[in-house]
Amino acid sequence: MRHPLVMGNWKLNGSRHMVNELIDGLRKEVSSVDGCDIAIAPPFIYLDQAKHQASGSHIMLGAQNVDINLSGAFTGETSANMLKDIGMKYVIIGHSERRTYHKESDEVIAEKFAVVKEAGLIPVLCIGETEAENEAGQTEAVCAKQLDAVLKTMGAPAFGNSVIAYEPVWAIGTGKSATPAQAQAVHKFIRDHIAKHDAKVAAQVIIQYGGSVNASNAAELFSQPDIDGALVGGASLKADAFAVIVKAAAEAKKA
Repeated sequence: MRHPLVMGNWKLNGSRHMVNELIDGLRKEVSSVDGCDIAIAPPFIYLDQAKHQASGSHIMLGAQNVDINLSGAFTGETSANMLKDIGMKYVIIGHSERRTYHKESDEVIAEKFAVVKEAGLIPVLCIGETEAENEAGQTEAVCAKQLDAVLKTMGAPAFGNSVIAYEPVWAIGTGKSATPAQAQAVHKFIRDHIAKHDAKVAAQVIIQYGGSVNASNAAELFSQPDIDGALVGGASLKADAFAVIVKAAAEAKKA
């Protein structure tokens, strides 16, 4: 049985006060939740503070990005080993904002996937199509290409103990969301694509949905057989809203 994961991507938001207040609020909201893994990914500068603030709870920590290098003259970068050293569990890679604004290619993202795995951390690989690609009927081709960058370099076993986040770019931060049926169809395609290489790994890999997930659409999304939680943006910045999504994932698991 796959264990759902709901992860909050705080993006470029936060302060010392907000970290303490938000995590304290979240701890209270989800203290009795069972059946769903919970993680947050604050900005790098607050990761250590967040780790201490979440200590003793079942809230796990993740980073929003990582460099392909482990050490050296790479000003401003953070390595996978550094993230492991301060107690991170997850690392988000391939987010559409990184692909778009920082011009990260599928090949670079596959390299990041490799260094994250090598460090013993869990990669959260974001994939998804733009609005133009969606309208052109290229959703499956785009997702397959982004998955193939990892499959060709590391093989299907690399997706063991890994997470895939399907995030249609047109739904991120726009208020638009794929319908549960649309999201399920793509999630099934992703699982089937990996199953061509390794059916056992495909059956076990966590595939999250991301893209304007909120308190009102979470339960219906999580009722779909191949949707294993969510990568949450804006709604993760409010403890009560994020908790509703976490609880919806836990309830769907019981159903």
